[in-house]
Amino acid sequence: MSCRVWGSVCLSVAFVWQLYTIYLLIRLHESVPGIRHSRYLFLAMAAFVIEIEVVDICILLWMSGKRLGKVAALFPVMYLSGGSCVILIIVGGGTMKLLFKTLCDNNDHAQTCNSHSLSGAECFLVFTCLAILIAQLPNLNSLAYVSLIGGVTSITYCTLFWTLSVKNGRPTSVSYTTSLSNDHSSVAKIADIINAIGLIVIAFRGHNVLLEIQGSLPSNLEGTSEEPMRIGVTVSYILIAICLFPLAIVGFWAYGNQINGGLLTAFPEFHRDQVTKFTMGAMYVLLIIHCLTSFQVYAMLVFDNLEIRYTSIKNHRCPRLVRTCFRIFFGGFTFFIAVTFPFLPSLSVLMGGMTLVPVTYAYPCFMWLAIKKPPTKGVVWCFNFALGCLGMIFSILLVTAAVRTLAIRGLKANFFHP
Repeated sequence: MSCRVWGSVCLSVAFVWQLYTIYLLIRLHESVPGIRHSRYLFLAMAAFVIEIEVVDICILLWMSGKRLGKVAALFPVMYLSGGSCVILIIVGGGTMKLLFKTLCDNNDHAQTCNSHSLSGAECFLVFTCLAILIAQLPNLNSLAYVSLIGGVTSITYCTLFWTLSVKNGRPTSVSYTTSLSNDHSSVAKIADIINAIGLIVIAFRGHNVLLEIQGSLPSNLEGTSEEPMRIGVTVSYILIAICLFPLAIVGFWAYGNQINGGLLTAFPEFHRDQVTKFTMGAMYVLLIIHCLTSFQVYAMLVFDNLEIRYTSIKNHRCPRLVRTCFRIFFGGFTFFIAVTFPFLPSLSVLMGGMTLVPVTYAYPCFMWLAIKKPPTKGVVWCFNFALGCLGMIFSILLVTAAVRTLAIRGLKANFFHP
């Protein structure tokens, strides 16, 4: 009970914190009249520019500020876009393999079609080809129905996972003791707590695509995109909370520390005899569709950046053939990374501490202070400054704890063997 309470508190704090920074980004999107910051990177570059009266020094600091914003945000934003696509290939391809295995199982759980089964790399390739095919849509506006399908499927499979877990009951072997380390020293306990909080914190992502989505909404001097974007975010995060909180609480209650690999592996491991093959296959299909649709949203940022770069160099519109080549190249590149590093999800806490935590929990607070310039040492200034500093400190602690855990537990680095 104590673990569930503390876990729920941490999940709630992380949920409210990242939702607050989302609202900050929404307001910063059109903070300067006539200018729309439709890229997280561009907003960071604009926010960290330092102004001063002396002209020569002003130019120098302005350039330094743009470089500072670029250095601070470029790697995290690009990783969260490309890295998320790689993770989705690994999860989606792995789910395809589980789907094929489920369909091939007979009533005694013996494989009836081993000679025709696909390898992990082949499942990754099938998923990537499907993702590239859908990725031929030109822009974020055209992804509206794709995103809607992804939202419906994610709500459905999340609800199925936690409701069926409650219905089928808790396994007798469930335990709630820590599974991170057997060391009972103070340092080990603190590292375990930080890692556990990190796993909760990195559940929330999407700040790097938020401004691009808002940039697809119409805006003029009479009505900006802020209000419809705020309404959309509010509705979507109500649905996210409805999915995420029951999933986390019920998942921990049902499986405890036996959930290694997530519900995707724990549920069929404990309940394969209590769930029909059709139900299990349907859940896998829903998850695959969710991964395919999510891939499009994160990949579209990369496609847009490539097309902007092409347009600025060639000084004309990007042809459809070139756009298709960009998408095929990116799909092939992410497929190669996924096959080369299939253990990347094991590094999620480490990479999340380096990229997701600053972008989601810290940078928006500092950018708000830099652009809005509230009264120094006022309530708003102190709150955002403290929140931003806390996010950066937690990022450092999370990276340190993740490195320590990897050093103790080791890493199954199965290169080229998904």
